[in-house]
Amino acid sequence: MPVHTGGLLLLVDGTAGLLTVAALGIALLLFLIIKVRLQPFVALLAVSIAVGLAAGLSVTELFGTVQKSAATSVVEAGMGGILGHVAIIIGLGTMLGAILEVSGGAQVLSSRLLGLFGERRAPLAMGLTGLIFGIPVFFDVGIFVLAPIVYAAAKRSGRSVLLYAMPLLAGLSMTHAFLPPHPGPVAAAGLLHVSLGWVILMGVAVGVPAVLAAWGYAAWIGERLFVPVPEDMLEAAEQARAEVARERGGESEAPVALSTVLAVIGTPLVLILAATFSSIALEPSTLRSVVEFFGNPFVALTIALVLAYYVLGVRRGWTRGSLESVSTRSLKPVGNILLVVGAGGVFGAVLKAGGVAQALSDTFNGIGLPVIVLAYLIALVLRVAQGSATVAIVTTAGIVLPLVEHGDHSQAFLALVIMAISAGSIFASHVNDGGFWIVSTYFGISERDTLKSWTVLESVLSVAGFAVAAGLSLVV
Repeated sequence: MPVHTGGLLLLVDGTAGLLTVAALGIALLLFLIIKVRLQPFVALLAVSIAVGLAAGLSVTELFGTVQKSAATSVVEAGMGGILGHVAIIIGLGTMLGAILEVSGGAQVLSSRLLGLFGERRAPLAMGLTGLIFGIPVFFDVGIFVLAPIVYAAAKRSGRSVLLYAMPLLAGLSMTHAFLPPHPGPVAAAGLLHVSLGWVILMGVAVGVPAVLAAWGYAAWIGERLFVPVPEDMLEAAEQARAEVARERGGESEAPVALSTVLAVIGTPLVLILAATFSSIALEPSTLRSVVEFFGNPFVALTIALVLAYYVLGVRRGWTRGSLESVSTRSLKPVGNILLVVGAGGVFGAVLKAGGVAQALSDTFNGIGLPVIVLAYLIALVLRVAQGSATVAIVTTAGIVLPLVEHGDHSQAFLALVIMAISAGSIFASHVNDGGFWIVSTYFGISERDTLKSWTVLESVLSVAGFAVAAGLSLVV
């Protein structure tokens, strides 16, 4: 029946009409991103507005009035609510990763692991390097920094570059998908109101078995598909190192200790986890308040960044100008990520305010599939269709929120739902994903061989991660 809201007369026939609005909204989102090639932030914002108007929200409800009142518009609440949670975390985490990258922490980590495991187990050493260094560093940055080490290992052994690149990529992808401070899990935690401590715990519990499965496939494909070292990329890496040496006047910095790298990476994780456990194990007290203060993600990451500034920068002769320059430069790529995450928050807020989310919740509950299965399948479809893992995560979290927000779910279970969403968001990276082309280009792999190696590797990581998350959801 016609519904009149805010001066707009819309034909929305109960649940069926709202479901139609949701389906058309998602179809429009995919069309704008895939066919029109519209920037995901703009596409999400446009679709949010269209869905809100179609669902019966008035212009005033969506955007507020020119003369602001105390009431916050849906768009402002959606954007501000999610960015208030994730912007600081992503910003601090990005600067922390940049200091580790520029200081040579990745090279120290990989060199020590290669020395520890030896030539025969070099692929495992590369995998562990990606796993550890990938915690504070974005996926693409990890490839840029660590690719020269892969080239050197493959050239020295004369074996396929896939044997060393694939384990590294699996480690980087696992941390990027499942662990804070990466944008996907942080954004999902903000939308579903889950403590980052639980996200870290479940990220490790789900991600470690998943990456082991991916390493198994990496070892198998690396022995069966030979890809030579890309000589042009190897030469470019050597030229870059020579350029850095010239900038330093031929003087090398003091080497970074492995213990220092691990301490910088581990500090925020330990502090956040300590706060999570204290809320379970300790009664309200001064001690618990202190632990929870230092374990707040904002505080923990600030402490880790200041520690990195000192032990990796100031103590090794960096000037304050150098620290400021590296930090500022690292934040430039973050703008796009934050805008996409914020637009995803708007989309979720519009779905909720317009009643679409409740209609989806009622329908999905009627289907009878567990919410963790639905979360995985929705994220998987969105990922395969449009390529962006971040878009898949924030869109899925907005759809899934009404399925869980009124239920009596524990933080552990909600963290596993986030793991399912994250697992779905990395399934089958192919030609519509920027990561596919980065992997193909940097390691000199043909498109066909990239599909056989990287695309399947991501699918293994995705399916294994979901299987572990679904299994754990039965016992938490």
